[in-house]
Amino acid sequence: MATKDAVYTHGHHESVLRSHRWRTAENSAAYLLPHLSPGMSLLDVGCGPGTITADLAERVAPGAVTAAEVTAEALGLARAEAERRGTAGIEFAVADVHALDFPDDSFDVVHAHQVLQHVGDPVRALKEMRRVCRPGGIVAVRDSDYAAFTWFPELPELDEWLDLYQQVARANGGEPDAGRRLLSWARAAGFTDITATSSTWCFATPEDREWWGGMWAERILQSDMARQALDSGAATEERLHRVSAGWRTWAAAPDGWLSLLHGELVCRA
Repeated sequence: MATKDAVYTHGHHESVLRSHRWRTAENSAAYLLPHLSPGMSLLDVGCGPGTITADLAERVAPGAVTAAEVTAEALGLARAEAERRGTAGIEFAVADVHALDFPDDSFDVVHAHQVLQHVGDPVRALKEMRRVCRPGGIVAVRDSDYAAFTWFPELPELDEWLDLYQQVARANGGEPDAGRRLLSWARAAGFTDITATSSTWCFATPEDREWWGGMWAERILQSDMARQALDSGAATEERLHRVSAGWRTWAAAPDGWLSLLHGELVCRA
């Protein structure tokens, strides 16, 4: 049975890429790093702008790394990052995680960061990741859990932001509270040897608040999510500007604090 295509909520506006390019193996895949060693082959599914991919390639060199994205345009972002860094050993492939165009048992490690929350069938995606992973290899996934995000001050505009994001993401066919569901999805996909953990990103310094709050203040007005919210009737321009102002208020608060929870799994194939 065909899987319903999900729409990527964030898109690739500069404000989105600004946050995605901040991601590193250390701040976004620390749970996986102890399991990596030189010479491993690795598939990075949904590699985005490729900053994590390039970090992982350095960890497993001289092993081969394949960066995969659903469109050639998105894949070009990772290719450009690898060229900018001069990172060797990365191949690039357009691929759908629901039907990966790789033979069985192709990789020692299959990794996906913030992917399963955006796909139409996370269990099928995990089955495909398991299929292309060699016996005894690792399938590693990490996804945020929006309902578990917490912040101070308790601004109603940020409550409104969360409600709007969840509404738009689910209308697009995704699951924004994926973090808490990863273990269940992995078990449904047939994994039995699973290590489940969680970690957070925390933004509390003036510099972090200015960066994160400013990024979302712009993103809520100009990214694909903003267009989707307006087109669907989930939001008006007035509402989006109110939420944007709320992010700037939070960023300017001297006691502002924000913690973003992520679920993580290391699954043995």
